[in-house]
Amino acid sequence: MQNLTAQQTTPGPIVLFGSGETSPSAQKVFDYILRGLPASPRAALLETPAGFELNSERVIGRVADFLRHNLQNYNPQVTPVAARQRGTASSPDSAEVAAPLLQADLIFMGAGSPTYAVRQLQDSLTWQYALARHRLGAALVFASAAVVACSQQALPVYEIFKVGEELHWKPGLDLFGEYDLPLILIPHWNNNDGGSELDTSRCFMGQARFARLMALLPPGLTVIGIDEKTALVMEPAAGTARVMGAGGVTLIHTGHEHAEYLDETHLSGTGLAEVAERHQSHIHTYANGESFALSECCPITLPAGGAGLPQAIWTQVVEANQPAPEEPAGPPAEVQALLEQRRQARSAKDFGASDALRQQIAALGWLVKDTKDGQVVEKA
Repeated sequence: MQNLTAQQTTPGPIVLFGSGETSPSAQKVFDYILRGLPASPRAALLETPAGFELNSERVIGRVADFLRHNLQNYNPQVTPVAARQRGTASSPDSAEVAAPLLQADLIFMGAGSPTYAVRQLQDSLTWQYALARHRLGAALVFASAAVVACSQQALPVYEIFKVGEELHWKPGLDLFGEYDLPLILIPHWNNNDGGSELDTSRCFMGQARFARLMALLPPGLTVIGIDEKTALVMEPAAGTARVMGAGGVTLIHTGHEHAEYLDETHLSGTGLAEVAERHQSHIHTYANGESFALSECCPITLPAGGAGLPQAIWTQVVEANQPAPEEPAGPPAEVQALLEQRRQARSAKDFGASDALRQQIAALGWLVKDTKDGQVVEKA
């Protein structure tokens, strides 16, 4: 087996949806990703973020239906993965539950609770399989709650917005930690469900409350806000990111110097100028179709092979994705034995036995031709 433990691998793309993963605009994003995957790609859809809901199967089922119907030209092989809750038959630590991830070409995770997803997936077999497959080229496509969960520090949306807990952050899955990118990911950046009465932007936190949340973060982190019905398509191997969809993407970060790091006119009324000032950061905004280098966040480092993953997990995933061994050029031993019996039958002029043996050989997928030089066999 090829030794990929410390060898540089080529990770697949990472797609982060601010929302709208089954909207018409999302089809272009999936189309872009699927064009780079093998024919009839295997898609594994994780139920985890919504695993606490009674209808979690239906939540992920909507995404499955979208892929099957809207992207049928690619003939995706879609498999929901019921990694709902630890300590149950649908545990993310179950080898049987996580098995579809072993050879997945695309891994999706979406709506639900970010903090629930982190609790269920952190150091789980399901998450380790996903990371290993990604390093071997599988695409990761995350939306909404799953995007938040992948942050270094995850925003407890339900706990703050629905329950009224004090402002705080919780440790996330830190997906980009393996690239040395310390990211805070905020979908629903421009949400306006609250209308004119309630500011629900910044993933339902509102501008003023999000500015206070920013003040609670340690220094050196980069915040990426992703508008609704918008995707940030990241290509770690190329070190680039591209915005696709109806809205844009906002970066708030420290790092390289800017002569004029804030454009007050452009940011007027957004609340971002105050956020950047408090966090001693600067801001970049990118619209649909625009690209930027991931080094805008900070220097990016590609992980080598299975570094940081359990050796047994990495070996298992690598072996599961080894190419099938080539078939031998000649017939197998069973066919060769039948050929010898047929040669002897023909020498004894027992043509009935010869014809019967020919049929046995044909049933095994080989055709026999009689020539002046003897029997010739070829694959059917």
